[in-house]
Amino acid sequence: MRHAPTREDPLPELPAPPTRPLAALWGRYRRHRGRFVLAVAVSTVNKVADVVPELLIGAAVDVVVRGDASFVGELLGVESRQAQLVWLAVVNAVVWVVESASEYVAALLFRGLSQAVEHDLRVDAYDHAQRLDLRWHEGRASGATLATVNDDVNQLERLLDVGFPAIWQTALNVVVVGVVFAVASWQLLLLAFLPIPVIVVASLRYQRVLEPYYLTVREGVARLSGVLSANLGGLATIKAFTAEARERDRVREASAAYRDANVETIRRSAAFVPLVRMAILAGFTCTLLVGGLSVLDGGLAVGLYSVLVFMTQRLLWPLTEVATVLDLYQRGRASTARILALLAVPVEVDEGEHELARPVRGELELRGVRAGYADGPDVLHGIDLRVPAGETHALVGTTGSGKSTILRLLLRFDDPRAGVVLVDGVDVRGLTWASLRGSIGYVAQEVHLFAGSVAENLEYSRPGATRAQLEQAVRHAAADDVVDRLPGGLDGEVGERGLTLSGGQRQRLALARALLREPAVLLLDEATSAVDTETEAAIQRSVREASAGRTALVVAHRLSTVRHADRIWVIDAGRVAESGTHDELVASGGRYAALWAVQTGEAALP
Repeated sequence: MRHAPTREDPLPELPAPPTRPLAALWGRYRRHRGRFVLAVAVSTVNKVADVVPELLIGAAVDVVVRGDASFVGELLGVESRQAQLVWLAVVNAVVWVVESASEYVAALLFRGLSQAVEHDLRVDAYDHAQRLDLRWHEGRASGATLATVNDDVNQLERLLDVGFPAIWQTALNVVVVGVVFAVASWQLLLLAFLPIPVIVVASLRYQRVLEPYYLTVREGVARLSGVLSANLGGLATIKAFTAEARERDRVREASAAYRDANVETIRRSAAFVPLVRMAILAGFTCTLLVGGLSVLDGGLAVGLYSVLVFMTQRLLWPLTEVATVLDLYQRGRASTARILALLAVPVEVDEGEHELARPVRGELELRGVRAGYADGPDVLHGIDLRVPAGETHALVGTTGSGKSTILRLLLRFDDPRAGVVLVDGVDVRGLTWASLRGSIGYVAQEVHLFAGSVAENLEYSRPGATRAQLEQAVRHAAADDVVDRLPGGLDGEVGERGLTLSGGQRQRLALARALLREPAVLLLDEATSAVDTETEAAIQRSVREASAGRTALVVAHRLSTVRHADRIWVIDAGRVAESGTHDELVASGGRYAALWAVQTGEAALP
């Protein structure tokens, strides 16, 4: 069996993220482009409507100061100042309605877009992660993948919901206000807009400075999630070895690293705001002073001057939020890069296209199979093994000899480095998952049950199974007493990962789950290792009954559980040392006979 990765083992790295992750995201989700374009259009209407009230204020001042000669009077042909003001009030009311309605619609569109992209990306990332090879997940902290699928996706959602609308509104603000200034005074246009290039260039350069800090933050949350996930899943071990203080310190260390990375990033991004304010002060002062002098000289109307003063405030003040928007942008960009890097991890064990002929006979064969994990040495060395359809065979040997690896190859959790694995004479690499794994009932050495009822866990192998079929599977697995003791019976809850049950109870329910499928092949990896002798005998009888007419391959350490197998294969250091029936192997005096003598108390293992 494969060793668990240690803290010294190198973890599989994600592929290099795209250099333009947001552009890659745009190319990936073409179906959302229409909603994005509509949101941008409505947001544009909102920004134009948002600027109009300032123009109306200037027009009102112009009416009060100039009377009949005002711009409104000449435009509408209305002499009365009162009538002109009424017209301005009506237009103002219409503009406010348009602004309010467009703001509501734009918010719905942008937020709906962010939720849709977040949903699609989370589902895509999860689906891709679960299709990745088991060995990739086994060499990587589950919390790191969880942080990418959940937390990084949430960061992107905040960018789409808040960041993009703010960026677009700020850009629109510059354009619309720039048009007003250009019409009124080219001189004031240049003076008011003078800080903008400084702010933009500084923002872009600052963005590059901040980018590695935000990547450090994302890596920090991934490490913290990994530690928390591993520790919460191993609380029993932590308590048993009184390691609470050590693990608290380890969590504190990971959390402190994440906190420090955030604090450093915030310190650097916050330093940008005072610089922006100084640039805004320069632009506002120029408009106030130069524009006022122009009014005194008669070169600029009072109403237009008031408009430009308001417009300068509207133009420059939103730029104080550049730091906040930049923060959202960088976090979202870093998270998007990590998500896309996960999606770029290649699936090395691809699904085939062919189906097994029905009914599946269940003949299993390994021809010259050589296999191993990652870049490590071979675990199996030229294995030749055949299980005729309908027979029960057993794999025995010392720990680490390669028994469980053979089951993994049959399930195609991994592919061999050389040789071929066959089911009914067909290379498993050409089969669909439904055809291959759908024909197999599997009980792992480490049983996983999902939070929910017994019935829900059993139906995982056969959705829609009837109550009678569930009860029959429970009886065949000798799990009657487990179900009977639970409040609610089949509807009783088993808790997260089945931790409310003993190891033996979990194994019996896992066996019932495998038998419920009525598979052509049963693969049992130490299916009775955690049960008592009496239950073991009951399960053996049930397995013999259930395996009648189907193929069974059983991995066992207790030789007594497989002594009635049609053939026993002794695996030693990744090779077939010997094979035969129990009596033949005992009589031959080989490796099996030595193991049997040890387990029956007749001898000690050298």
